Amino acid sequence: MSTDRQREQWGSKLGLILAVAGNAVGLGNFLRFPVQAAQNGGGAFMIPYFLFFLLLGIPLMWMEWGIGRHGGKYGHGSAPGMFDVICKHKAAKYFGSIGLLISIVIMIYYTLIESWTLGFSFLSLTQHYFDQTSFESMKSYLYSYQGREVTDLFSGIGISYIFFLVTFVINFWVLYRGISKGIEKLAKIAMPLLFFFAIILAIRVITLGTPDPNFPDRNIASGFAYLWNPNFAELAKPSVWLAAAGQIFFTLSVGMGTIQAYASYLKPKDDIALSGLTTASTNEFAEVVLGGSIAIPAAVAFFGITMTTQIAMGGAFDLGFVSMPLIFEQIPFGHFFGFIWFLLLFFAGITSSVAMGQPVIAFLEDELKFDRKKAVAILASVVFISVQFVIFYLKYGFLDELDYWAGTFGLVVFALLETILFMWIFDSNLAWEEMNEGGDIKIPRIFYYIMKFITPVILLIIMIWWFVDNALPTLLMKNVLPENVPYIWGARALMLVLCGSLFLTIHYAWKKNYNKGN
Repeated sequence: MSTDRQREQWGSKLGLILAVAGNAVGLGNFLRFPVQAAQNGGGAFMIPYFLFFLLLGIPLMWMEWGIGRHGGKYGHGSAPGMFDVICKHKAAKYFGSIGLLISIVIMIYYTLIESWTLGFSFLSLTQHYFDQTSFESMKSYLYSYQGREVTDLFSGIGISYIFFLVTFVINFWVLYRGISKGIEKLAKIAMPLLFFFAIILAIRVITLGTPDPNFPDRNIASGFAYLWNPNFAELAKPSVWLAAAGQIFFTLSVGMGTIQAYASYLKPKDDIALSGLTTASTNEFAEVVLGGSIAIPAAVAFFGITMTTQIAMGGAFDLGFVSMPLIFEQIPFGHFFGFIWFLLLFFAGITSSVAMGQPVIAFLEDELKFDRKKAVAILASVVFISVQFVIFYLKYGFLDELDYWAGTFGLVVFALLETILFMWIFDSNLAWEEMNEGGDIKIPRIFYYIMKFITPVILLIIMIWWFVDNALPTLLMKNVLPENVPYIWGARALMLVLCGSLFLTIHYAWKKNYNKGN
């Protein structure tokens, strides 16, 4: 299939790098990463983390850039068309629908989470939560804001819903503006501000010293020691290695079709070797250096190691939306630092969420020949209707179910599929030529063998392990509260409806255009 319509292109190389880096730098860099490190051996966690960065992250990043640019040469900006090009089998395009499904589902709930960060930036500036003095009361404040608890703190979810609507409109306005005027312009504004805010916060955390002289063991040095002192005994646990591999997927946004969509708007001879490495390195700086220097060290300095351990075990939301606001209450100009903390998270979120929308819009434009206005309107309608279930059934595990299948297990499945298709079915030598063509650097030859043999083996092991250890119990709803069961089935029904709709749409598009050839 080909298209005569002129496809968009990036306005500048810097804009492209910032956009792809913005896709990768998300909420997980500043919330999920420090929690994962704290839970899994501190500094020892970084050993498998960087190992998988080299064996999974960088190879998948280059492969996705290569698949995307190659598909863009044939007028395809989404996985179904790209897979159809690299694999001539008629089933290949349907495998590509997994990438579209993952992007849609993650965007549905990610946009909601992103709106919480925008809301809390306003609540910080107005000091609305500054009368919450305990971990329990602050957690109740968060749950009340989200609509998970009924308290006198908020009269329903009105305020939360307003910030969701604002976030929703901004996302789709950016997508409507297109690649260069929308996504690239957003990245050029949001990414420098994100790093500026993160550096300010990191400096403020480093200069905390000992906040309370009555607790001399609670200091910033202990905070960094807690996060980075290696507990090598943890490396004997397979769960630590799996956690490190999982974090690589989250942090680089591989396995969801977004990088391929961005790369499809490159020119045929544009560099991807150095650009891919640059975006990955930018993400690692944001995550390891900045993300590791804010939330966990600050928590130890104010609450001590025992309480911080409980916070880390409670997950990213407890860290970002509960412990950090309590810290802001106790420092000078805390309302300002709270404002830039949550605004930093918002910028990290929105540069990722618009990336999730682009593969679907590209699919509608390239395969169904819709103009961008119509494509954006269709995606916006699907997301808006679907997210209502997440908003109103949040406390019943609706979001968690979507997140597991699309945002965790699905990433590995799709990454394994694209690796096999590109490095084995398409032909590894052609794939290698594609990734190096027009490159400002040459990818070291060792990565050819890593991509062809080591990366798919690791992905297969992770997928099997996760299926047995997590996916099967999740599928069978082990440890699910009885009152949550109907809502879990509802989340699954939503994903099945979306998946079926994508299959039918792909079938229609190819039937309509089959005589145009590839």
